[in-house]
Amino acid sequence: MPHLFDPLTLRGLDLQNRVFVSPMCQYSSLDGLANDWHFVHLASRAVGGAGLVFTEAAAVTPDGRISPDDLGIWHDAHGAALERTVRFIKIQGSAAAMQLAHAGRKGSTYRPWSGSGSVPESAGGWQPIGPTDEPFAAHYPVPRAMTRADITETVKAFQQAARRALHTGFDVVEVHAAHGYLIHEFLSPLSNRRTDEYGGSFENRIRFCIEVVDGVRAVWPEERPLFVRISATDWIEEGWTIDQSVALARVLREHGVDLVDCSSGGNVLEAKIPIGPAYQVPLAERIRREADIPTGAVGLITTPAEADGIVSSARADCVLLAREMLRDPYWPLRAAVELGHTVPWPSQYLRAARPGTPARPE
Repeated sequence: MPHLFDPLTLRGLDLQNRVFVSPMCQYSSLDGLANDWHFVHLASRAVGGAGLVFTEAAAVTPDGRISPDDLGIWHDAHGAALERTVRFIKIQGSAAAMQLAHAGRKGSTYRPWSGSGSVPESAGGWQPIGPTDEPFAAHYPVPRAMTRADITETVKAFQQAARRALHTGFDVVEVHAAHGYLIHEFLSPLSNRRTDEYGGSFENRIRFCIEVVDGVRAVWPEERPLFVRISATDWIEEGWTIDQSVALARVLREHGVDLVDCSSGGNVLEAKIPIGPAYQVPLAERIRREADIPTGAVGLITTPAEADGIVSSARADCVLLAREMLRDPYWPLRAAVELGHTVPWPSQYLRAARPGTPARPE
């Protein structure tokens, strides 16, 4: 079986290891533009040896942002602002990935350290859109129910965003269909109460997701992988379930998706989530086994032994780390030492490495 520091090949992309930097919102953009903070945040994780480095969720439209401070990819300037970061990530031997996102009814809210709930238009907020006009919570904005024309335009926005990501040089794009954001809102019967062809049955509720995936895959090169992040369960009765996630993953595989990134929750406040170490790994394991598609495990994975065990026992094909990467940008280099692997280090850091450690090609 493969181990954490074995390479992983997806389509035409060879990844140096199976430690990925998970998308993490930084809430530090102005008009959706990346800046020095984003460069340092992402570049340092590549220096740290991650096989794949994700940007935070990049909104495909202005009203697709979670907060007014989110990263965007709805304009060519957004891609241009990330070109230096992408070049640097690749120089370090990592691959660069962008998560394409639309917040749906959870948009126009404050960044975490500035407040909670709805941002008024006077402070840069907007009326979000969603499957219906039902808000996420009482203190969140009331969305406008999407028309069929809105759905068509949003699919096009995802497609255009993928084109910009390609032009910027990204190796991977991921469609964000998790955490109670727009695509997840369509998937879950708790938030999708539509009565047209986008609501009701499982086939109808996944329709928008599949249209987005098809739109992106149509412009994303055949040799480059496409990921989808899902919330594999709503953790609440009558919500989206792991059974439905397995069924969706089978459909996604047939539509050109190469890896399902398995998270959970985020769509309803009252869900009781059994949070604990590696608590979402069983979701990734089941989808991998029953849908016959590579998966990524994410969520409170902290130790090298734990991460290696997930991969070596075939529970998932890779791990995506978030908070642990914030605590230690060089986690992959440290993990390799702990697990007895020899991996290349940046030449500039070799004086701190063990004797015999190879340098990364420049």
